[in-house]
Amino acid sequence: MNSLLLPTYFPSISHFAVMAQSENITFEMEDNFQKQTNRNRTYIYSPNGIQLLNIPIKHSKSPHQKTKDVMIENEFDWQKQHFKSLEAAYRSSPFFEFFEDDIQPIFEKQHTFLMDLNFEVFDVVTKCLRMKIEFGKTEEYFRQPTNMTDFRDLVNGKKDANSFEKYTQVFDDKHGFINNLSILDLLFNEGKFAMDYLKSQKLI
Repeated sequence: MNSLLLPTYFPSISHFAVMAQSENITFEMEDNFQKQTNRNRTYIYSPNGIQLLNIPIKHSKSPHQKTKDVMIENEFDWQKQHFKSLEAAYRSSPFFEFFEDDIQPIFEKQHTFLMDLNFEVFDVVTKCLRMKIEFGKTEEYFRQPTNMTDFRDLVNGKKDANSFEKYTQVFDDKHGFINNLSILDLLFNEGKFAMDYLKSQKLI
């Protein structure tokens, strides 16, 4: 299938399952930014359960700012905070140290635009997964795209009803299995088996 997706920050497992099961990927570049979506946030499994990692953004005076124009608020040291949270969550996972040198540079480089950061994240994670993806980018916005399966709603985690098979998580003895977290949760826990998992999951 040819799938239409929005670039997000360390995308959800459902996001990557779509990519793993698609022949072609197109990224939406012309949408308007919406708050409280995964465009600038991701969810991990912390020692206390589910934890939100949120990228602060500079607020625009325009009510209809395109996502590709959204700028990151770098006055906050959010990168250091995010990486510390990842360490607390996954340092004891089977594959954290294996991928640490690939992931850490993302948190040591400042980006001006959110979209540039999200594409760097996509590039790094796909390399970690050894996932080869050909993708295109939209040049105009279509409310109802043709010749593509529209998965843009996955950017809003509340609308994502996908439920996946259980795998071992670091703190599942405390809080049980937490479904559809950031791709990092699967990567750090399953390592080289992550791609097989993504290809085998049923999507709604």
